[in-house]
Amino acid sequence: MSSKKSSTNPHRPLRLGITGGIGSGKSYVCRELEALGVPVFYCDDEAKRLIRTDRPLQEALTALVGKDLYADGCLQKPVMAAYLCRGRDYAARVDALVHPRVADSFRSWCHRTDAPLLGMECALLFESGFDRLVDETLLIAAPEDVRLDRVIRRDGVSEEKARAWMALQMPEAEKARRARHQLLNDDTTPIGPQLQALLEKLRSTCLQRSASAEPPHGEEPSPYPTL
Repeated sequence: MSSKKSSTNPHRPLRLGITGGIGSGKSYVCRELEALGVPVFYCDDEAKRLIRTDRPLQEALTALVGKDLYADGCLQKPVMAAYLCRGRDYAARVDALVHPRVADSFRSWCHRTDAPLLGMECALLFESGFDRLVDETLLIAAPEDVRLDRVIRRDGVSEEKARAWMALQMPEAEKARRARHQLLNDDTTPIGPQLQALLEKLRSTCLQRSASAEPPHGEEPSPYPTL
């Protein structure tokens, strides 16, 4: 697994990795970015699609989890859930198969998407190492009590269950330390002005990259690291 940060090749779009803890509202912020003209790649949606449709991945997952994982080509969610509930090591084994496929999909999406700025929504941006696929990182932050209330209302679970889910994720303080940018989504502070200010910074970065670029010549190596 490469530890090299993604290239700053000025001839390709600037890539923004967007993350946040459960209940932070990162999907809402991503939709707002899309409304402002920023294409967004959703890692979780792509992982689900690949698990449902990618035959080589299905075969690898079946070899790992067991022959009952798929029935007539359809994922048996209880079988997968039972495997994942056996511990973090088991989830890591599934991730080791799924994450490289998602990374490949992101690379392809970047190459065919024509925009100066691209977003990637990834709940496990730092945990998965996908931060190495982007140039900038954004944390959608919210107070714990706000996130807790959102999860309880959205998913219809108990406070105990919601807290257990939150405890499985990287601590917010560590995400804040790693992220280059932050937006506060606390149901009080307006998101719009924060997004506009962020986009101004990122557009300025795009302009600086373009201004310093030399005319491309020949074929360049892929700027996307292999996970």
